[in-house]
Amino acid sequence: MASKQVNPTRMELTRLKSKLVTAIKGHRLLKDKRDELMREFLDLVRENMELRQKVEEGIRQANVNFVIARAGMSTEALREALMAPKQEVTLVEDTKNVMSVNIPVFDYHTRTSDPNDIYSYGFAFTSSDLDGAVKSLSDILPDMLRLAEVEKSCQLMAAEIEKTRRRVNALEHVTIPETQAGIKYITMKLDENERSTQIRLMKVKDMMLEEAHRYSEK
Repeated sequence: MASKQVNPTRMELTRLKSKLVTAIKGHRLLKDKRDELMREFLDLVRENMELRQKVEEGIRQANVNFVIARAGMSTEALREALMAPKQEVTLVEDTKNVMSVNIPVFDYHTRTSDPNDIYSYGFAFTSSDLDGAVKSLSDILPDMLRLAEVEKSCQLMAAEIEKTRRRVNALEHVTIPETQAGIKYITMKLDENERSTQIRLMKVKDMMLEEAHRYSEK
């Protein structure tokens, strides 16, 4: 295959040797990148599992509190209590680069810093279970945002790992072997040509010596 694709010249040999050095260096760097991506990915997966359990437990507890609050309040009273939120949350999205992967970073800030502003109602006519439900959801918000960050980061990391893996395999199983085969083919061809040239020179030398010997005998 190499003999059909490679021009057996010294210039081509030099080019292929330079290409091989670059390919080997790139292969090593990509393997290091893949390994580091895998380490980061596994850390994120572990964090994702812990956060998901925490968020699901928080939501479950909030739902329990809402059900209990609903049992002790009328539908109209519950709806009126939650109709006009007092607090306001603003979400800020950014990205950070991790091993050439832009992963999301979520942050938020509230309109006011008063922690009691999460309650949009007065305490006189509502159940304490409703307070607990609202507090549960407020407390779980940072973990929900972090969970969203981590899950999206895992998706992006997995895609980058797969892309890097394909590049490593292409270099390891295609580019480097083909380049090595091309170098071997050109080297053999050049050695063969050099031997042929030496043989021709030796024959020419023998012919010249033979002619000189005949001339001296005359």
